[in-house]
Amino acid sequence: MKYRLFIWIMWPSFLVSILAEGLLFSIVHPSELLFFGYHPNISDEGIYTIGFFIIWIFCSFSSALTAYILPGISEDTSKESDQGLI
Repeated sequence: MKYRLFIWIMWPSFLVSILAEGLLFSIVHPSELLFFGYHPNISDEGIYTIGFFIIWIFCSFSSALTAYILPGISEDTSKESDQGLI
């Protein structure tokens, strides 16, 4: 159940972070970004990567909160514990 819950959290957040990064970096080019008034000495690909992981972390927190407040998820290892969710 723990691995299934992990996949339920990480997979949707991964897909949404792909869309969010595509939307964000289609509007803002990495060379236009300033952090505390300075342009970071990182390549564009590095900024894309860091941005993707930051967005993925925020999306995974959102998915984890949703999984936490869902009724019917318990820590039992029995198969009957998640029958209402499938």
